[in-house]
Order: sequence, then C-alpha cells, then structure tokens
Amino acid sequence: MLDSAISIFTSGRNMARLGEGLLITMRISLSAVGLSIILGIPAGLLMASKSKFWRFVLRFYLEFIRIMPILVLLFFFYYSLSKIFQINLPATFVSIFVFTLWGTAEMADLVRGAVTSLPKHQWESGRALGLREAKLNMYVIVPQAVRRLLPGVINLTTRMIKTTPFVFFINIPDLVKVAQQIVELAGMRNNLASVWVYGCIFLIYFAICYPISLFSTYLEKIWQT
Repeated sequence: MLDSAISIFTSGRNMARLGEGLLITMRISLSAVGLSIILGIPAGLLMASKSKFWRFVLRFYLEFIRIMPILVLLFFFYYSLSKIFQINLPATFVSIFVFTLWGTAEMADLVRGAVTSLPKHQWESGRALGLREAKLNMYVIVPQAVRRLLPGVINLTTRMIKTTPFVFFINIPDLVKVAQQIVELAGMRNNLASVWVYGCIFLIYFAICYPISLFSTYLEKIWQT
C-alpha cells in the first residue's frame, strides 16, 4: 500500500510539479496580502475619518466585495473583461488583482476597527500638539493600531492562502490543479491515487496554515495580558 504512494510521487516530475504548484499558490496569496496591506491601511484610515463621503464609498465597496463570491469575480475579470475589451489578461495577474480587491476590503475594515478602538484622547493629544491629520495618523494612530491589527492580518493571510485554490478554475497550475492532473493520470493505474495525492495536499495546507493560526492566537493571548 505504501509502495503505491511512493510510486505516484516518484513517477516522472510529480514531486517537482507539486513544488512548482505550491510556489504559484504562495506567490499569488502573499502578493495579494502584501498589496492588501499597502492599500488597506490608507483605506481603513479613511473609513475611520470624519469624511462621510469616503466612509460611504468604502463601506459600499466592503459590502460589495463581501457579498460577491470570489469565484464570480475571477470569472468576470478573466473571461468577461477579455471579451469586452478584446484583451488577454494573464491569469496570474487576474488572480492577484481579484484577491487584492478582496484583501484590501478586509484589511480596511480591520484597520478601521483597530483605529476606532483607540481612546479618543490619542487624537486630542496629537491635535493639541499641532499635528496635522497625516502626521497624526503616521506617528500616533497607526503605530498604536498595529498591535491590535496584527492578529487580524495574520488570520487574513491564512484565509487568503486557503482561498487560492479558486484559481484552479481559470487554469492556473496551482497546487490543487497540479494535484488533479496527477490524480487523473495516476488514477488509471492506481485506485488509491486520489487518496494519496489529495491527502498530501491536505497536509501541505495544514503545515502552512496551522502554525500561522497558532502564532495569531499566541499574539492575542500575549497582548491581552
């Protein structure tokens, strides 16, 4: 039984292909997380600002992204826009773009929650010192919000990694797509191919996401004491 598993993973370039699929998965998810942090911080500060216009626009954006399934967004940008504008958008670019749209919305809400949870006297003290809004956010508000924000960012990272298998549907050879291809080929010779290959994928995702989740829980416990 174990021999059948070894034969699957040692056959041809199966192990190398799984490694390449994992790299694609991590590149998409981590690129989207990085861009989401860069774009989400200013968006979250605007959501927490006194501007009714920006609060309305960003709240609408957040709710729209939360309501719309990620898979629908992937199909829309990859298939529909290419036909409308007669352009071929790279699948990897579309994936990073769509996940960044989602991640930015979630990140902005995390920043808003972290900022609005700070005591009001932090703003009052900064303004009393003559700090303008930009410098007040940069030197006073954001550094204090980071501590409350970090566990949420880590959780968003794990969610992003776990959601990337959706890129399977726009033909990106990510980890899950490669696994399916291996199962389709090996399944004709080995009835347990799907058990071994998908079991391996399960362990890979678990090995990546579980330590990140533990780290987030650890930070929350430390900062609550």
